[in-house]
Amino acid sequence: MTGLAEISAPKAAGCADAPVLRERGQREVFCGLTGIIWLHRKIQDAFFLVVGSRTCAHLIQSAAGVMIFAEPRFATAIIDERDLAGLSDANDELDRVVTRLIQRRPEINLLFLVGSCPSEVIKLDLSRAAQRLSRQLSPAVRVLNYSGSGIETTFTQGEDACLASLVPDLPALSAQDAPNLLVVGALADVVEDQMLRLFTAMGLHNVSFLPARKAGAMPAIGPNTHMLLAQPFLAETARLLEQRGVTRLPAPFPLGIEGTTAWLQAAATAFGVSQPTFLAAIAAPSKRGSEAVARVRDMMAGKSVFMFPDSQLEIPLARFLARELDMTLVEIGTPYLHRQHLADELDLLPAGTMLSEGQDVERQLDRCRAARPDLVVCGLGLANPLEAEGIATKWSIELLFTPIQGYDQAADLAELFARPLVRRAKLRV
Repeated sequence: MTGLAEISAPKAAGCADAPVLRERGQREVFCGLTGIIWLHRKIQDAFFLVVGSRTCAHLIQSAAGVMIFAEPRFATAIIDERDLAGLSDANDELDRVVTRLIQRRPEINLLFLVGSCPSEVIKLDLSRAAQRLSRQLSPAVRVLNYSGSGIETTFTQGEDACLASLVPDLPALSAQDAPNLLVVGALADVVEDQMLRLFTAMGLHNVSFLPARKAGAMPAIGPNTHMLLAQPFLAETARLLEQRGVTRLPAPFPLGIEGTTAWLQAAATAFGVSQPTFLAAIAAPSKRGSEAVARVRDMMAGKSVFMFPDSQLEIPLARFLARELDMTLVEIGTPYLHRQHLADELDLLPAGTMLSEGQDVERQLDRCRAARPDLVVCGLGLANPLEAEGIATKWSIELLFTPIQGYDQAADLAELFARPLVRRAKLRV
C-alpha cells in the first residue's frame, strides 16, 4: 500500500502538529517473545513458559545468549506434529509440562504462559489454561498469560502485554490512603536504585515500581496513585492502570539529561516538591551526566541519523540525539505513534523533522539509500545489508538490553550511537 501522509499546519517549534507519513506494507521487526529476555531478569521469582514451536525456542535462546552455566527462567513448551494433528490433547500436555517444571523449580512463585504465533494459530486458549493451573497450584504459584505473538505487533509490545496481565491482580488502595508514585516499565536494577535515591532526595518516599523484583511485592494502586511511564511502548498497561483510577503524569521519557530532568520534574510538581529541593536533589547527578555527554557530543554533532521503526523508542531517542548530541534527523520512523504519551517528546523535536508511522520497508530503504545518512538505527534484519552498502548502523534491540535511562546512563546512551561511527573510522585507517 502506498504510504499516506496526514498533512496539517506545523507549529512554529516542535512536531506536535507535524505531518506524519503513514505506511502500511511489509515490516521488519522482532516478535514480542523477545521481551522475555529482559523481563526474566527483572522479576526474580517468575518463570516465562513460551507455548510455541522450535523456532520460538531458537529465537529466545539466540537472543538471550545465556551462558552455559546459567539456568534461565524461561523455556518453551514445544508444539509438535502430534499437537497440530490433534493426536494429543494440548491442554493435557501443557499441564504435564507445567507440573514437571514446578517440581524441578520450586522457587517459582509466578508463572507466565506466553502465547506465540503457533499457539494462536491452533487456537489454544492459554487464558483458560492459566486460570485452571492457577487454581491447581495456588497459593504457592500464580499463573498468568499474555501473548508474545509477532503476527501484528512489534517486539517491545511483549513487555506491554506482560505488565498489562499483572494489572488486574494488583492490590487495591482506597481514597483514604496516602498519595503514592508508581514508576511503570521494566528498568535495570541499577537504574531503579538510582531513581529511588533521587526521589528520596526530593522527599518522595512512597514510590514503587511495576514490575517489582519479586512476584509477592507487586505495588498497590488506587485513586491517589500517580504514575510515570518509564517506557513509551506501554499503551495497554497505562490504559488498564487508568481504568483502575491511576493518574498518568505527562512527561518526556527519562533518556538523556533533558528527558530525565523533565521526567523527575513531573513527579516533583505533582507531589508539591519545592523547586529549591528539586534542584538540590538533581544537581550532582545531572552535572555529572552533562559533563559525560559533552565528551561524546563533539564527535556526533552535525552527523545525520535515520531511524527505522522497530522499538517505539524512536521519538524519545531522536529528541536526545538532536537536542543533546546536535545530530541531524533525516527520518524518524516508529511502529506506532501514540500522540498522547509522546506529546511532550514531539514538542521537543526540531521543527520540520520527518516522521513516519508503520512501515513499507522497501520504500523506506529507498529513502534511506537516497539520503546516505551517517548512521542508521534499525533491526538486525536490515543492519547487515546496510553495512554491506557502506552505511553505519546501530542495532535498535541493543537499546532495550542496555541500561540507558537516567543521568548516570546518559553518556552510555550517547556512546551506543557513537560506537558504530568510531568502528567505521578505525576500519578506514
